[in-house]
Amino acid sequence: MLEKFFKLKDNRTNIRTELVAGVTTFMTMAYILAVNPDILSSTGMDKNAIFTATALSAVIATLVMALWAKLPFALAPGMGLNAFFAFTVVIAMGYSWEFALTAVFLEGIVFLLLTAFNVRESIVNAIPRNIKHSISAGIGLFIAFIGMQNAGLIVKSEATMVTLGSMGSHTIWVAMFGLLVSGVLLALKVKGALLIGIFASAIMGIPLGVTHLPEGHLISLPPSLEPIAFKFDFSQVFTLDMVIVLLTFLFVDLFDTVGTLVGVADKANMIDKDGKLPRVKQALFADAVGTTVGSMLGTSTVTTYVESASGVAEGGRTGLTSLTVAGMFAIALFLSPLFLMVPGAATAPALILVGSFMLTPIMKIDFEDFTESIPAFLTVIMMPLSYSIAEGIVFGMLSFVFLKLFTGRYKQVSLVMYILAVLFLAKFFF
Repeated sequence: MLEKFFKLKDNRTNIRTELVAGVTTFMTMAYILAVNPDILSSTGMDKNAIFTATALSAVIATLVMALWAKLPFALAPGMGLNAFFAFTVVIAMGYSWEFALTAVFLEGIVFLLLTAFNVRESIVNAIPRNIKHSISAGIGLFIAFIGMQNAGLIVKSEATMVTLGSMGSHTIWVAMFGLLVSGVLLALKVKGALLIGIFASAIMGIPLGVTHLPEGHLISLPPSLEPIAFKFDFSQVFTLDMVIVLLTFLFVDLFDTVGTLVGVADKANMIDKDGKLPRVKQALFADAVGTTVGSMLGTSTVTTYVESASGVAEGGRTGLTSLTVAGMFAIALFLSPLFLMVPGAATAPALILVGSFMLTPIMKIDFEDFTESIPAFLTVIMMPLSYSIAEGIVFGMLSFVFLKLFTGRYKQVSLVMYILAVLFLAKFFF
């Protein structure tokens, strides 16, 4: 049944590969189950309830991706967007968390409409082929950077912004051990190399005090959603601040999701000869549904996770990978102590290695044509340096439009790209 529904043979994969890919993706993104409640609870929301909302919204959105889009991408409340929700909208601007949830709910509704009318699909298809290749490479550097931060290998520095962490840290050596194990297994072409590396790192971290074994019962019922579910505040829907907050959520989520879908799909050779991603509309519906339902449950914007690349690197090619991720999130609802014990240092090697895998599409870029290579370079470099997939895409697409325009090649730019360029400039100045 699984073979027929997901067309595994047509996608040159099998059930075992898809399951391993799904577990690998889940392990690299399971940190959201601990991080999201920690961030959103700073607004006064119930931390335990947020854990349940985080897991449930991930299950629902990823199921849509698995069963309708049939693509190997996983979704959950997005990092960055949750920080904007908590630290900007609630703490800095002084609005209630109910106001912020309402903005997320409205964002989900707008996304459903934009997707239904093919607006988001048109944006994905309008991105030039070389920019699509560079998005994959940029995301690779971005997630490798995240992995190095999680390992403590790269830390903040007032003098140079970033610097090498203390090599005496146990966290670094746990990550380096996992990096070595995964690297050797990859070289030997062992299936599940990244997942084995994660578990090896987690086990090594126990005697070093990096991995903390759960206390008490491993199995427990999920905390109640009652304190946060459906707690909307529509009294300020028509204020200027609501418009600003809503547009910010829309912009960041739109281009984070588009960038992730294009970048990971390009690495998996899912982009067709016309530069399009099959079933992209269904994929975009998944995060629109996830964001809408997630706000009802009581969490911030749901988006496609860049960590999906780790599952793709393990051979995941169909919705069976994302179905596995959804199943793991469902299990995590009842086994949260067990899943949350895996430290960031143990998943860091997978992110670093996946970052290296995602650089390969850069070889498809035409570096002889500067109107193509400069936008590609800016896309790649701005993602890790601005710590944003969306900003990398903005700089790449703006430079593409201007270089083509001022070199007389304006006919090579689509109408959608011109419209996007105007919107990007408006965002910068207003």
